[in-house]
Amino acid sequence: MDPVWTTTVLLVPLVVVLTAGVFFLYSAVIGLLSKTSVRNKVVVITDALSGLGKECAGVFHKGGSRLILCGKSWEKLEELADDLANASDPTVTFPPKLVLLDFGDMDSMPEVIEEILECYGCLDILILNSSMKFKAPVQNVSLEMDKLLMDNNYFGPTTLAKGVLPSMISRRTGHLLLINSIQGKLAVPFRATYAASKHAVQAFFDSLRAEVEEYGISVSTINHTFISPSSSESTEAASSKSIWSLLYTKKPLGVSPDEAATEIVKTLSNKRKEVVIAPSLPKVAIYARSFFPNVFFAVMAAGVNNAAASEKM
Repeated sequence: MDPVWTTTVLLVPLVVVLTAGVFFLYSAVIGLLSKTSVRNKVVVITDALSGLGKECAGVFHKGGSRLILCGKSWEKLEELADDLANASDPTVTFPPKLVLLDFGDMDSMPEVIEEILECYGCLDILILNSSMKFKAPVQNVSLEMDKLLMDNNYFGPTTLAKGVLPSMISRRTGHLLLINSIQGKLAVPFRATYAASKHAVQAFFDSLRAEVEEYGISVSTINHTFISPSSSESTEAASSKSIWSLLYTKKPLGVSPDEAATEIVKTLSNKRKEVVIAPSLPKVAIYARSFFPNVFFAVMAAGVNNAAASEKM
């Protein structure tokens, strides 16, 4: 047998095994760093009562974080705190602190920010998870709804971020992490105000990132498609026949809460500035919007026309 051929046959399996070993060790190290990156950290989670919020609360609580959980219902926050306590070892975890927070009530924000800062005197990580969704033709959306969406998706998160920034700047450390929709990158029909609020908050944190880098503060944004869709929503999406609805379909383009929480912990560990959690089609749409805008707009318009035609049939 040719010596060269023999050497190749022997080397290929060896290279494959070594490569697999390197990837395994890399994954193990990243996993270990992710777990230790949140231990003893003061972590604020807004909308902790949502599916993703509860998942993050569980992950960070077991990881030894000093949690500050925010939500609109005190009773449900207490239930969440009890569930976390019952599912963990109290000798290695901290009982979470609870704060009522409703971004729809902007007048209460000064008191909320003060209460959050008083919990531990400082904070290390702020996870802005809150979001309000709405779907309707532009002409059917009232000014009141426009303002409510902007309060929940833009003014609320940015006001809270500005409120805790002085504490982070004085300590020259901190991490702001925005959980944002993929609509912060592109917009589809019938979600104009929602997309506008997501674009606005994306721009805010993109600008803020550059401003606070000199203080050692990290700013990350995570843009996802959907998290934890309900069966009713999935049925509604499946019945849609429009082209652009493929960008907004709950399944299989959605992301489970545990997958999103894992990505959040990784992002906090490696301090990535921007993460997009989406399958290929939405990512292609983002690039098409930037490099081939006329094509993108034509597809969006065709999708609306197809949807209108389907409703008439």
